[in-house]
Amino acid sequence: MLQQLKKSWFSNIRGDVLAGITVALALIPESISFSLMIGAGPMVGLYASFCMAVMISIVGGRAGMISAATGAMALILVSLVKEHGLAYIFAATILAGALQWIMGAFKLGQLVQFIPQSVMHGFVNALGILIFMAQLVHFVGAGWIMYALVVLTLVIIYVLPKYTRIIPSPLAAIIIVSLLAVALNADLKTIGDRGLIESALPFFQFPTLLLSWDTLFIIFPYSLSLAIVGILESLLTASVLDEMTDTSSDKNKEVRGQGLSNIVTGMFGGMAGCALIGQSVINVKSGGRTRLSTFVAGAFLLLLIVTLSDVVNKVPMAALVGVMIMVAFSTFDWKSVTAIHKVPRSDAIIMVITVAVVLLTHDLSKGVLAGVALSAIVFAGKMASISAEAMPAANGGVSYRIKGQLFFATTSRFVELFDYSDSSHQAIILDFGASHVWDQSAVTAIAKVQSKYEQQGKEVAIIGLNEASSRIVQKIGVLTSSSGGQG
Repeated sequence: MLQQLKKSWFSNIRGDVLAGITVALALIPESISFSLMIGAGPMVGLYASFCMAVMISIVGGRAGMISAATGAMALILVSLVKEHGLAYIFAATILAGALQWIMGAFKLGQLVQFIPQSVMHGFVNALGILIFMAQLVHFVGAGWIMYALVVLTLVIIYVLPKYTRIIPSPLAAIIIVSLLAVALNADLKTIGDRGLIESALPFFQFPTLLLSWDTLFIIFPYSLSLAIVGILESLLTASVLDEMTDTSSDKNKEVRGQGLSNIVTGMFGGMAGCALIGQSVINVKSGGRTRLSTFVAGAFLLLLIVTLSDVVNKVPMAALVGVMIMVAFSTFDWKSVTAIHKVPRSDAIIMVITVAVVLLTHDLSKGVLAGVALSAIVFAGKMASISAEAMPAANGGVSYRIKGQLFFATTSRFVELFDYSDSSHQAIILDFGASHVWDQSAVTAIAKVQSKYEQQGKEVAIIGLNEASSRIVQKIGVLTSSSGGQG
């Protein structure tokens, strides 16, 4: 027990603490932005990020992953606030958390395995582009000093690790650029310009609106959307981190953890949240590996809010923009582009369409759903291909080697493969060694082919059925006794 606790929390203390501090600073501007997006004050997003990060570090299924207020969740809440007011945010967040916990209890986290690699590439590439595009607004009306400090931030991030790794380069960049901005007394946009941070702790506030059936009727559609989008983004982020760190995560535990975290967040005045791939990448790139890094991110964020709000308000946006540009380039899967000519054309198209849908809708979940749907169509098309290769058999017969999957979508094509009136062969062998029989429609189609040949006075033998195919053929039992063995 103690060994497991040390591995999960305290096996990388220095790296986790420094990475958590870096992430906490990176969480501030986006948390404030998401709050303002839905029409709430900046503290709603900051409290959400604190609660989500601390809770998920304890109950989540992916060590080192950062959960906080996110843009995808904010987009859903915008409509709720516009139509019904701010009072419904917290009730919707709690209900979304409850729905997520139920989904986790039913092990819906396993569904992430049905997301193809091409969609995963599209997801991370679109996210990298969105993160980069989100930084461009900070350059509007900015002077040369802003550009210079962003470049300086990037230089520090990429050059410092070549000389020392004592401190994460993104954290060093934020500190150095902030001190330089103060020394220059330049007219630069700061975190405080996004919305002043108040030195106040979150407090428990159960939304009494939840006790009304009318409220539940209003918020349920929004809560269901929040639950699904939150799970989708969190599981995809977990999969990305699994690949980055060559480790594994408990997807169902993560879904339940997201649910519990959102329930607590709603009760402490925060908006719904989920995993943030950008900040999660910052955490990993800065050396964060265990649950401690996520906990420190949330705890240090609260410390900044309560004790250092005046200092944090003065951090120039140039430093954080530089960090987020690094995140955008790190998130983008460049190999998926340089090697696009090597993958099947259908996979390349699916990746491009996933990216396109995300960029058009600014909604990662819509892009992933479009990619998965297109992948399913492509897969169904491949599955629906079936053929028969004719080869001479003993005693003047002919053997047809069936290639492809035999199920309801291929039965018509299967029946049409054969020339039943051909009188040159009296013995017919159907070899299913390279095929699989999936359902009742498939067995019925085999029986139909057998019947057509027998009507011409020909004998039909069926061979090569694998164990599962043989079992379903025997269970349905529509073939005649002349069908031979299943060897």
